[in-house]
Amino acid sequence: MDFDLSEDQRLLKDSVDRLVADRYDFDTRRGILASPEGWSRAMWSQFAELGLLAVPFAEEHGGIGGGPVETMIVMEAFGRGLVVEPYLATVILGGGLLRHAGSEAQKGEFLPRIAAGELTMALAQVERGSRYDLFDVSTTARRDGEGYILNGEKGVVLHGEGADTLVVTARTAGSRRDTGGIGLFLVDAKAAGLSRRGYPTQDWMRAAEIGLENVRVGPDAVLGDPEGGLAPLERVVHEGIAALAAEAVGIADEMVKVTVDYIKTRKQFGVAIGAFQALQHRAADMVVAGEQLRSMAYYGTMMAASDDAAERAAAMSATKVQIGRSGRFIGQQSIQLHGGVGVTMEYKIGHYFKRMTMIDTAFGDADHHLARLAERGSLFEAAA
Repeated sequence: MDFDLSEDQRLLKDSVDRLVADRYDFDTRRGILASPEGWSRAMWSQFAELGLLAVPFAEEHGGIGGGPVETMIVMEAFGRGLVVEPYLATVILGGGLLRHAGSEAQKGEFLPRIAAGELTMALAQVERGSRYDLFDVSTTARRDGEGYILNGEKGVVLHGEGADTLVVTARTAGSRRDTGGIGLFLVDAKAAGLSRRGYPTQDWMRAAEIGLENVRVGPDAVLGDPEGGLAPLERVVHEGIAALAAEAVGIADEMVKVTVDYIKTRKQFGVAIGAFQALQHRAADMVVAGEQLRSMAYYGTMMAASDDAAERAAAMSATKVQIGRSGRFIGQQSIQLHGGVGVTMEYKIGHYFKRMTMIDTAFGDADHHLARLAERGSLFEAAA
């Protein structure tokens, strides 16, 4: 199988790598995190100018017609730079739901604005008690004439505090844990009855708790079938997992690089600690774990576009298991080899470790997805 990038993909990689290296150093990121929004609109505009916000969208909707590989290239670079802008929330999740479930009118209205950097989005899906089950939805959408009235609460909405538009999952029929009767609704963040409480997450990203009290939306706010929203939601979450896997590759590469540089220069007993064979073995094990992570990230990228839902779900569970295991191992070794300085706010290795840990928990941690694979029998039986 040919893993070489095309000429266009190499140009994309060069441009995003150069942007992150030149304009997104650790001190710049710390300044961005200290801002009121927790991310930079000026940097977001640069992403738009480079076409990064247009990567997965069709050309007729203002995009460049890229696919999972192009998304992987961007997310890997963002992982190395620990980019905090709402790319996953807006382009991958919000934009992905518009791509897969939106009407032509909705795509024409929203996608060009996302690509131009004029609109940010967030997926409001998690509820208290739902954990990682996408179908566990208590928020209701009641028919009111041609539109709907939404009531409920959503939690840990990534970049929900500053998003312009939310994609809200709400139940139009059935009971709380039915797989049918789930709708996807576009809700203006300034809509009457919608409340937001923002906060920083453990990796210094931004999230929000969302309250919906008699929020009225029109018929043009429904994405696709008002009772069949689970299938496109699952597909977009799978694409999100593939994107997170690519981000984890960038983070792992940087953690290995920073740690190896550190043990080459940190001296103990008059010599660099990297001269000790036991620490060399640890560094070698980190490299091996990183390559395992990269291999599974490639697999997840290839499977993200599969139309076979069962095969795709199994592949994403396997990818998530390896992200969690490799990411945790590399992170723990990095912190231990750095010692106390590794967990300080002033040193970047702890920031990488925290982000990797949050990636593990997003959309189900390694234990959750290992259990899902066990329920299916195995990765290959699930695919068969």
